Amino acid sequence: MNIRFYNVRLLTMANGVKVTEGELWVKGNRIAYVGDKNLEAAARESWDREIDGQGNVLMPGFKDAHTHSAMTFLRSYADDLPLLDWLHKQVFPMEDKLRPEHIAPLTKLAIMEYLTSGITANLDMYYFADEIARAAIETGFRTVIQGSVGGDASGAERLRQEYERLRNRHELVTYQLGFHAEYTASRELLEAVAALAEEYKKPVFTHNSESRSEVEQCVEKNGMTPTAYLDSLGIFNYGGTVFHCVHMTDEDLDICKKRGISIVTNPGSNTKLASGIARIHDMLKREINIGIGTDGPASNNCLDMFREMFLVTGLGKLRQDDASAIDANDVLYMATAGGARAMGLNDCDTLEEGKLADLVMIDLRQPNMQPLNNIAKNIVYSGSKQNVKLTMVNGKILYEDGRFYIGEEPEDIYAKANEIIKEFTK
Repeated sequence: MNIRFYNVRLLTMANGVKVTEGELWVKGNRIAYVGDKNLEAAARESWDREIDGQGNVLMPGFKDAHTHSAMTFLRSYADDLPLLDWLHKQVFPMEDKLRPEHIAPLTKLAIMEYLTSGITANLDMYYFADEIARAAIETGFRTVIQGSVGGDASGAERLRQEYERLRNRHELVTYQLGFHAEYTASRELLEAVAALAEEYKKPVFTHNSESRSEVEQCVEKNGMTPTAYLDSLGIFNYGGTVFHCVHMTDEDLDICKKRGISIVTNPGSNTKLASGIARIHDMLKREINIGIGTDGPASNNCLDMFREMFLVTGLGKLRQDDASAIDANDVLYMATAGGARAMGLNDCDTLEEGKLADLVMIDLRQPNMQPLNNIAKNIVYSGSKQNVKLTMVNGKILYEDGRFYIGEEPEDIYAKANEIIKEFTK
């Protein structure tokens, strides 16, 4: 479809957080024009739809750069427990019951929530990757899937097969090499993953240094932190993206800078699980690329980028004991272009001509957005899902004014998710 947005404020993220007035054209799945009002040229075009933005903001969609979407079935199922009890007594036993046919409907439920939060793409790590891809394709959502293998070296062959099968699966689906974490992988598997990275000349994605005990155990076993250990094996020879990174040493951060590794912070999950507060201030000082992720809906439990953005800056200020630390403008970059870069989505990071049309309209005609002293900081400090008026992915409007256009009725998706949890808890 050809869609013209006019009478809008543009927050392109291409040149900082400057807000301008103008219009944006979408032709097919790409942005054809973004700039000043252009009535004469617009009159010569044929439009399927022309949308009056009423002075609202168009900006790049948020990127949820680390999540486990299908864990929606465990939302609020096992909360307020110590981490190890939560994992070993509640989460793992329930996950053992998952079958491939469960994943797509559970993932679709998460996709609906992403859309209400202005999220246009996610980086998903979970079981049955083909079913994750199916959910994305059927709903029209953009998903980056990463490998999540663990255990012995046999996982490397599964990772190779998955990579070959899914990396060119669909225009909405990409695949990244990855494994679950250092503490769930044998040295033989890690060496095999490093060999795959060398063979394909690709980055590697993984959980890293989420808890203090994880780091201590790695140091005791290997004489190095997880970051240093993985780097010593060649895992990051072509860069990568690491999630959480709550307990990082200066050496760890220097490795990330040297190797061009992106860090994805997950403040909601890290707060709820009492994992700690990441060193965002020190990461920014080193100019390490940072993205933001919600983590899964079992440990968060909300897939809400507005809450995550506020926590990134709020917790960062607390850690530094400095209200000027972690500027909201930097956080807005993390949630959009920084996340896109961490996910390998360099074609939908900003609103520019020729880029993919993944965007969100933020409703300024709400009390929490007034007055318009600073629109970008309003979005980070006072914004919420109520301000998401429209979410477009790949040139298609998937959510608008509270309604979903994802090829399936919301009530049907809700029903399937509830059927699954009832089946598991009989």
